[in-house]
Amino acid sequence: MTSSAHHQPILDNPFVLDLFAGPGGLDVAGQVLDIPSLGIEWDRSACLTRYAAGLDTLHADVSAVRRNSFESLPPEINVLAGGPPCQTYSVAGHGAGRQALDRVKGYIERLMAGEPDEKIDESLKTLPDPRTALVLEPLRYAIQATRSPNREFRPYDVIVLEQVREVEALWLHYAKVLEETGLGGFKYEVVVDVLDTETYGVPQTRSRAVLIARRQGLGKPSLPSPTHFSYEAKEWNRRNGKNGHDQVHQATLYEDTEPQSDEPQATSGKERQAWRSMGDALAGHGRPTPFLVRSNYGSSSNPGRRGVRSDRQPAFTVTGKISRFVVFQHLDEDIVYEGSRFSMNEAGLLQTFPPDYPWSGTAQAQQVGNAVPPLFGAHLLSAALGLPQPGPEALQKPWPPATEDQQAKLRSSGCGAADACTDRCPPPEDQVPPPSSVRPRKKKASAK
Repeated sequence: MTSSAHHQPILDNPFVLDLFAGPGGLDVAGQVLDIPSLGIEWDRSACLTRYAAGLDTLHADVSAVRRNSFESLPPEINVLAGGPPCQTYSVAGHGAGRQALDRVKGYIERLMAGEPDEKIDESLKTLPDPRTALVLEPLRYAIQATRSPNREFRPYDVIVLEQVREVEALWLHYAKVLEETGLGGFKYEVVVDVLDTETYGVPQTRSRAVLIARRQGLGKPSLPSPTHFSYEAKEWNRRNGKNGHDQVHQATLYEDTEPQSDEPQATSGKERQAWRSMGDALAGHGRPTPFLVRSNYGSSSNPGRRGVRSDRQPAFTVTGKISRFVVFQHLDEDIVYEGSRFSMNEAGLLQTFPPDYPWSGTAQAQQVGNAVPPLFGAHLLSAALGLPQPGPEALQKPWPPATEDQQAKLRSSGCGAADACTDRCPPPEDQVPPPSSVRPRKKKASAK
């Protein structure tokens, strides 16, 4: 269900707690909507990016904050949001999370039944990959809020979650317990679905399972109305060539190839726009067109979305491998050459970060790929809080960098010192969980 109702804010003073905050996708969305937020992130480099961007941050383990310092969180926080790490659920991973879906549903039931945290934690140690358990943290925070005297035992008013599409089954189970059992005597109304980010103006194909919950009495939640057409790979290939060789030639033929759709064009009183292309997103930032991009990844769980795309198409799903995408520049109808790979600035633009976002630290491609696209996040927060939907231009304005004094203040709050991490921060060796020990079994080739 998508929203078509008149926008009416449901909270006077929303304040977001962003779990697994990464370099700031949801927090940037919050700032665009004038909503304060506090992000919890354990990767040092992502925190450096956040400090440079002027975002309030705790450099910490989400689980450790819940266990040891939940009472120190601002009591006025009333919106819980986040995208737990997806590696064990993503089709790009080894599948430990997907194989453990039923077990994780069981943990949801045990948490709602009030089983002690210590017993739950001990049981979670038996999961093949510890990252699988992180999808439970939003629920554990929501439960902890109702046990906190610092919050006067109040539940969060709104919950907004996103993950890879394979987690939809868990979000549906979240919805079941929030609607039927509730938290602290309060039940929720919940909507869950899988949304495609290109239908919200993000210039890439990226599918995400989304949950929006509102405490009963705040109105029935709805999903954000799509503002753009979806990208259909089969239709594009039918009209523009089915392989990279054809697209090399087609990339120079700027004929009438706007996306077509049989879906209704009216949405919230507006007509849907064509999905945004890579060329549109990168226009004015030094990347010559036309160009082609080749990737063996980025299908967003849909193999039909792999292969080669031109600058007139949306990008493949932006992941931590974005720096490996091969970009070709066209010379003439018979010759192409490999151009420069996407810069972090360009990768950020494909994620809808502002053009001058201050990427910092190491593993910047991983930061970009792990982030929630800010424009998509802004649509989710707007729908959850009853605010007007943002347009792409909201994130195309210059991003004011934090001064050295501001960064020092943010880092003092987030790390415990103005210029360094302290023992409050996760040890470097613990910031990357061990790789999954569960790998999908390969089918043996049959003898013929």
